[in-house]
Amino acid sequence: MNDKLRAFSGQIVAVVIALAIGAVIIMLIDESPTKVFMTLMRGAFGDQAKIAGTLLQTTPILICGIAACIGLRGGMFNVGIEGQLFLGGFAAAWVGFAMPLPPGLHVVVAMTVAVIAGAAWVSIPAFFRTRYGTNEVVSTILSNYVAVLLTSYLTIFLFKRPGGWSETPPILATAYLPELFAFSRLNWGLIIGLALALFVAWFFRSTAKGYSISMVGSAPKFAEYGGIDVKRQGFMVLLASGAVGGLAGGIETLGVHHRFMEGFAPGFGFDGLIAALLANGSPIGTIVTALFFGALRNGSLLLETDTNASREIITVIQALIILSVSAQVLMKRRGDSTAGERRWKF
Repeated sequence: MNDKLRAFSGQIVAVVIALAIGAVIIMLIDESPTKVFMTLMRGAFGDQAKIAGTLLQTTPILICGIAACIGLRGGMFNVGIEGQLFLGGFAAAWVGFAMPLPPGLHVVVAMTVAVIAGAAWVSIPAFFRTRYGTNEVVSTILSNYVAVLLTSYLTIFLFKRPGGWSETPPILATAYLPELFAFSRLNWGLIIGLALALFVAWFFRSTAKGYSISMVGSAPKFAEYGGIDVKRQGFMVLLASGAVGGLAGGIETLGVHHRFMEGFAPGFGFDGLIAALLANGSPIGTIVTALFFGALRNGSLLLETDTNASREIITVIQALIILSVSAQVLMKRRGDSTAGERRWKF
């Protein structure tokens, strides 16, 4: 419990440091940090429509964060969630406009294909990681650019809506993910994301398979000595992570845009990864951190109209959070290494 409390307090410190440095930057542009942060709060939670907008922004970040948590628990750093989201979003759109099906079944099939697309896309770096020991951080982050450009090519040259923007034809109404409220595009994707977070938390905490995955992530040598096929497990963990990333894209297409377009979900994959890191790989904690980043995204819409600050200050704050969390991880690893050396000496 002390370790969990220490980890939680460390994440709080990371956010506080990021907000403090962000406040200094805001003052450098002759604006009041208090005004900027209050504007963010008003933009995120000012009324029911703004709250719904914040939850709408939170949904893809949460699901992408769960995808990252699955990878982190298995010792795999999946930085390609953004690309898996794009592939899943395009696959769901294709099923939505090209495959007429009855209501209900259409949504299920479209989301299933999105899941398969995300898993298939990450299977390439997963194979090279398992077979040749390549670094999955490098291969997955590079796969993002290929995925974005590939979906752009498919959208513009093969499936572009006649006379429209760089987007596919709209999906059929039978493929719409139902909305939760009439005044917002907030949809059942939020419920799916929350249910998925609870399921993944239960899976890692209460099942033998979840325990073995966590063991591989925390002590791979020990797990290998215990008879666990570490390489195969790593491959399956990346597949599961990519599948959830594809699901995030499918929900964004079916529930929000009802079509696929260039740049339809910029940055959600990376925000989800940051949310998972800030939550220390906890699916339940990711609900809170995803809400935090969703509030920053939605609240920033008011910044450029009510203050002198740019919306890019949110990107700066996110980058500062990454630096703070990364510094903590490095210090923890160095401390663990030093403790290990002391144990061997004595």
